[in-house]
Amino acid sequence: MREHNIQLTTPEIAALWTSYIQNSATMCFYKHFLQQLEDSEIKNVVKDALYLEEIYNKEIKKIFEKEGFPTPDGFTDKDVDLSAPPLYTDLFALSFVYRVGQMLVPFYATILTKVARKDIVEYFDECMRTSTKLYKKSLQLMLSKGIYDRPPKIPYPKEVEYLVVPPTLLEGWFGDKRPLNVLELGEIFYVIERNYIGLVMLMGLIQVTKDKEIKGFFLKGKKLAEKQVELFNKVLKEEEHFGNIPVSIEVTNSTVSPFSEKLLMFLITTTTSAGIYLLSYAMSISIRKDIAAHYSILMAEIAKYGGEGLEIMINRGWMEQPPQSIDRSNLYK
Repeated sequence: MREHNIQLTTPEIAALWTSYIQNSATMCFYKHFLQQLEDSEIKNVVKDALYLEEIYNKEIKKIFEKEGFPTPDGFTDKDVDLSAPPLYTDLFALSFVYRVGQMLVPFYATILTKVARKDIVEYFDECMRTSTKLYKKSLQLMLSKGIYDRPPKIPYPKEVEYLVVPPTLLEGWFGDKRPLNVLELGEIFYVIERNYIGLVMLMGLIQVTKDKEIKGFFLKGKKLAEKQVELFNKVLKEEEHFGNIPVSIEVTNSTVSPFSEKLLMFLITTTTSAGIYLLSYAMSISIRKDIAAHYSILMAEIAKYGGEGLEIMINRGWMEQPPQSIDRSNLYK
């Protein structure tokens, strides 16, 4: 069989389909930002992000058309009002590119372990390479603008050490707690950072959302993000580490929404799903039982919240269904 006749596998379809919709959503934000940005350095980074995602989606569309596979609807210019006043500051636009990069780079790395067809491997390899380059650029710019808060530091150890007494099930709840290790400290920092960026995003969305049900959903998300920030800052302070206090990244006073409610619901439910995945990773490398317990409880709460978001989207006809396999039990009838 010739290589170009090899049919796409389900992981390859899923990767292309998901990428197309996610790119179409973030492109709407980049287009809005570019109407208002004043900082030329940040504007160039956002332009690069938009350009890359436009290229990515054009390539996915070509692949689908060649396969005779329907291209997802995703999001379009109908989902963004380019005449709306700015909702966020220039610094938030930069942090948005940085946050998207944090999600895309590991996303593409994971995809590369699940696809096999040569053109699909090459496509996602190129996506990872260019996304990594953009992420590094956004990170360096955040450092130069003074809005990147570095993770906690520790004194360098003098020698290699091994655990002598195995951790017990009660460690971390009763008696003396061992100090947090670098794996645990790093993940706690990034939980706080992610939720600070999410809080700023939600502040803006709550401000411009007129729909009572959706506003209530965003308010619940804001409380959940605040809970995580407060909880893990408390953990850091109890360990004699400074809490993570970022430079203020403000929301403007606009009450005009630049985005459709469908797009906003998609953004929050998608980042909620990513949050569960990232917390599960953090829990998997935490030896301290009390920290792992925090993650476990939070994942259950976030999963419940994400389910509420999906229900709202489905009820309103906003949830684009992923490609399905054949329901053979129905055919048998």
